[in-house]
Amino acid sequence: QELRPKSLDIKQEELGDMVEKEMASTSEAIEDAVRRIEEMMSQARNKSSGVKLEVNERILNSCTDLMKAIRLLVMTSTNLQKEIVESGRGAATTQEFYAKNSRWTEGLISASKAVGWGATQLVESADRVVLHMGKYEELIVCSHEIAASTAQLVAASKVKAEKSSRNLARLQECSRNVNEMAANVVASTKSGQEQIEEKDTMDFSGMSLIKLKKEEMETQVKVLELEKRLEGERVRLGELRKQHYALAGTYDEAAEDGEAKPAPAPRRGILKKPPLAQKP
Repeated sequence: QELRPKSLDIKQEELGDMVEKEMASTSEAIEDAVRRIEEMMSQARNKSSGVKLEVNERILNSCTDLMKAIRLLVMTSTNLQKEIVESGRGAATTQEFYAKNSRWTEGLISASKAVGWGATQLVESADRVVLHMGKYEELIVCSHEIAASTAQLVAASKVKAEKSSRNLARLQECSRNVNEMAANVVASTKSGQEQIEEKDTMDFSGMSLIKLKKEEMETQVKVLELEKRLEGERVRLGELRKQHYALAGTYDEAAEDGEAKPAPAPRRGILKKPPLAQKP
C-alpha cells in the first residue's frame, strides 16, 4: 500500500469520482464547442462574403465534423471504462477498483483532460481565424494536438480492456474517425489560407496609378533579385557536380593503382558517370 504511487493533487478514494467528473466535463466542453461553432457560422455569414465566407464556412464545417467525432469517441470511451470496471473489480467497489489501479486511473483522467482541452483550443483558434485576428497555423497545431490526445485516450483505455471487447473495437474505430476529421481540418485550413493570401496579394482594385507604378517597380526589383539568386545557385550546382565527378574519378584511379582501398561496389556504381545510350 505504501509503495503504490500516490496522486499529487487528489486522494485515492476520490479517483473514481474524478474519472466520472472528468469524462462528463469533457462531454460538456465538446457540446459547448459545437454550439460556439454554430454561432461562429452565423456570424461569418453576416459579416463576410465571397471568398472569405467560402473559406470560413469550409473551415467551420470541418471543425464541426471533428467535434462530432470527438463526442462519439468520448461516449464510447465512457462505455468501455464501465465495462472494464465491471469485469475487473470482482467483489470490490468501483472506488476501490480505481484506487487499486491508481496509476492507470490517473492516466485516464489526464487523457480525458487533454481531449477536452484540445477541443476548446480548436474552437478558440477557429474563432480568431474567422474574425481575422488569429493565425491559420494555430488551427493546424490544435488539430495535431487533438489527434495526439485521442491516441493517448485510446492507449489508456486499451491497457485494461479485453482484446475481444466490442467497445474497444468501437473506440479504435472512433479514434481513426477523429484522425480523419482532424486531417480534414488541416486540409481545409491550408487550402483556405492559400485562397485568402492569393486574393489579398492579387487585389489591386483600390490602388491609385502612383501606387500601382510603385508596386510594379518593387515587384520588378524582386524578380531581378530572384533571377540573380537562381543563376548563382545554378552555378553552384554546376561546380558541385564538377567536384563530385572529379572526386569519383580520383577514387577510381587510386583503386586501380592499389594506392587506396576501392570504394564499395554499390557506391562506385552510383559515383561513376553512366554510359551514354547507343542510338538505335
